[in-house]
Amino acid sequence: MDHTFHLHHHQGKLTVILVVSLSLDVSVFFLTVPSEDARHSSVPPAHEVDAEFHGTGKNLFCNYHTGLNAQPCDANGHFLPPSTPPLPLTEQLPDDWSPFRNCTEFETAEFLYSRAQMSAPNINTLLDLWAASLLKHGDMPPFADHKDLYKTIDNIPIGGVNWQSFKIQYSGEKPDILSRIPNTNHYSFLNTHVPSWMSQQFDVWYRNPREVARNILANPDYVNDFDYRPFHEYSVSKEEHHYQDFMSGDWAWKQVDILATDPDTLGATFVPIILGSDKTMVSVGTGNNEYYPLYLSIGNVHNNVRRAHRDALCLVGFLAIPKTTNEHKETEEFCDFRRQIFHSSLAKILETFKKPMSKPEVARFGDGHYRRVLYGLGPYIADYEEQVLLTSIVRNWCPRCLAPRGKLDDDEALCRCEAHREALFKEDTSDVLRRDFGIVGSIVPFTNDFPRADIHQLIAPDILHQIIKGCFKDHLVTWVEKYLHHVHGKREAERRMDDINRRLAAATPFTGLRRFPQGRGFKQWTGDDSKALMKIYLPAIEGHVPTDVIRTFRAFLEFCYLVRRNVIMEDTISQIEDALRRFHHYCSIFLWLGVVPTFSLPRQHSMKHYPDLICLFGAPNGLCSSMMENKHIKAVKQPWRWSNRYNALGQMLVTNQRLDKIAALRVDFAKCGMLNGTCLSDASAALAIELSIPNVQDLIGRFLFEQLHPRDPRDHATIPLHSFPIYDGKISVVNSASSRFYAPSDLSGIGGMRREHIRSCPNWRNAHTRYDCMFINAQPDLEGMRGLQIAHALCFFSFKYKFVLYKCAIVHWFDVIGDTPDEDTGMWVVQPSFDGHSLNILVIHIDTIYHAAHLLPHYGVDFIPRAINFSNSLDKFRAFYVNKFTDHHAFEIAF
Repeated sequence: MDHTFHLHHHQGKLTVILVVSLSLDVSVFFLTVPSEDARHSSVPPAHEVDAEFHGTGKNLFCNYHTGLNAQPCDANGHFLPPSTPPLPLTEQLPDDWSPFRNCTEFETAEFLYSRAQMSAPNINTLLDLWAASLLKHGDMPPFADHKDLYKTIDNIPIGGVNWQSFKIQYSGEKPDILSRIPNTNHYSFLNTHVPSWMSQQFDVWYRNPREVARNILANPDYVNDFDYRPFHEYSVSKEEHHYQDFMSGDWAWKQVDILATDPDTLGATFVPIILGSDKTMVSVGTGNNEYYPLYLSIGNVHNNVRRAHRDALCLVGFLAIPKTTNEHKETEEFCDFRRQIFHSSLAKILETFKKPMSKPEVARFGDGHYRRVLYGLGPYIADYEEQVLLTSIVRNWCPRCLAPRGKLDDDEALCRCEAHREALFKEDTSDVLRRDFGIVGSIVPFTNDFPRADIHQLIAPDILHQIIKGCFKDHLVTWVEKYLHHVHGKREAERRMDDINRRLAAATPFTGLRRFPQGRGFKQWTGDDSKALMKIYLPAIEGHVPTDVIRTFRAFLEFCYLVRRNVIMEDTISQIEDALRRFHHYCSIFLWLGVVPTFSLPRQHSMKHYPDLICLFGAPNGLCSSMMENKHIKAVKQPWRWSNRYNALGQMLVTNQRLDKIAALRVDFAKCGMLNGTCLSDASAALAIELSIPNVQDLIGRFLFEQLHPRDPRDHATIPLHSFPIYDGKISVVNSASSRFYAPSDLSGIGGMRREHIRSCPNWRNAHTRYDCMFINAQPDLEGMRGLQIAHALCFFSFKYKFVLYKCAIVHWFDVIGDTPDEDTGMWVVQPSFDGHSLNILVIHIDTIYHAAHLLPHYGVDFIPRAINFSNSLDKFRAFYVNKFTDHHAFEIAF
């Protein structure tokens, strides 16, 4: 049964028909047309707060907003007395594996479908082999075939939100063609030349986003990473504001200020809805292999949860991608239709949120309590092209402010807002709106249908597309190449680009750092490629470009690393603004030299808004489109590869629903303690061999003397060798050392923990040697590089002496050059250390190792020989930069 409804633009210029199709056991629903003005006016802020001290490692002072205090209630919405315990999260018996018969069945299904992603024929083959092996025992495998496996997964009663669809179609005026009737003098109007897109129906698939949000609220995995109320966080002295997770920002606080004026909302929980969309290609072959996924999260979960693969960012829809012929794709009618179909689709998908945005509904949370919930449309994550579509502006204008597209660096530009937009609609024609304000007047953003929503204020910062891919790769790196061609001519410029590529290829290895064996001369760039290039690019161009270009890159990189921090303080915002000022000052050299005609570039201009956006939404790393890029793989690309490629979308929807069911059931089993000890732990082994290094006994003897006599005041270098202990026992050598440390600003694991390997390997991947460098904690009472030393790891080993196990490393030291970092690059410079004419080598305890260090050669102005590569560059240069841009942890300590 189909229901046809109509949505009409309020200016009458475009009409869109939505034909609702029922599928996947979805009940009938009705589409209502919202009023044009559904907003609430602003009210004075509430000042009443709750105070609490908390924090990790140091005390922080929090002011919690009391307007909506997230008070627990029962299933009917009646508030509970204080300290009432929650109801049990589940009534499930500890041996109830339904719909599976036992743990083995569940883990087999999870492994084959979610982890191994095995195809149906391969599943059948494996189960047949399994059955053959059990035949002599009279037993059978967990499943008969892939159909049995899929049927069992589909019977999981939790986790899946059914998919449904509607059709959307143009219903405006169609062009009529005046045509002569053959053999007569009469004419008639025909529609034979109507563009195909005007009569075509486009499918939009989605699942109820409110049910998806309720599933996130009810997930017990997020209990310890969840904020029930907006808060402002300060240092104990209350002198510095800290911005971290989304609810620590000012936007959520101001939203609750508005909601708290209604007596019916008191005691409720505010749940901001975070949206994001981004087109993605699943292949570069023929056919329509482009998809338009829509994602949803909530602002209450912490940033690290949203960034990690913990299902806090969920797929809720596939938007339509209208296509037409080359003849019509640039016409104003088709462009307006493409914009309107986007906004009408979002309004339709999100309509279930509208009622509980003003009147609370009851939902269960992961801690077991019920609470009354009020939703609100929060930030929208999108790249610039998507932001243009979202805000209905003309390309090359800013979606957040009114700076003219030719003068985006105008500091006097006012912020855009919906009230100003509506006022302009009443006063000016569409031509004036487009020319003077960059507004596409025929389209109204979808937020017009929802209370307290202004799309211009909800545009989120996008570090990946705006900063890393946009400003760095598309602008600065490209400008360097243009500069070389502009100054040196084509042939010399290409020779210098080849040298820069060889420098990039010669960068020493580092854990987690992507290598560029052919330089940057490849076509298919990813976000990870751009992030990796940022870490090693600065020293590679030194000597080929002016000092102001080097300082431009330094300021830009410092801006990037500051805005990507997990916790941003007011002092950090001042540093961000300083880096931004230096960037704009030094990058003007590209304009003076005629390399670029203008700096009025929207992605570069977006950097100016970051200080304000941090105050509104917290640390930008929790709202970056890189999360959607990662989600594309699991939600779009892998399901497409599993499909038979014919009408693939329907198969992809089923795959996503099954994955969600398995993930939800795992959470359900885990909270019942049913999966403890069911997985095999990782196993590791070390190869013990005799160490063969000249003078190793002397080095170990000196090390043992230092361990046994830590307070001996003498200079150990002057103590005779015969005074040292003698060790001639067995030595176990390993090729790497690993450590775990807290690094929340990096894309780390759960809780901000990161595992790092430092390698000392004579045969790395059967091709080259690899000996990493390290920061050594020399003087803990001094900050930054003044308390650290740089060492080159030559060997990791362990041995026992008098029943004590010593874990050590043989290192070659580097000496710091100068008392301050290099003025141009902002990085410290070191050189190999010598003891007379020999390398300064010692044995140290691995407890003194602080962090892996990355050194980049100080290339200077000379071209490097072709024989130098990444495996030998540490032995070929006289000086090196200590790369503070290699990761966030190095940026924090190498200052």
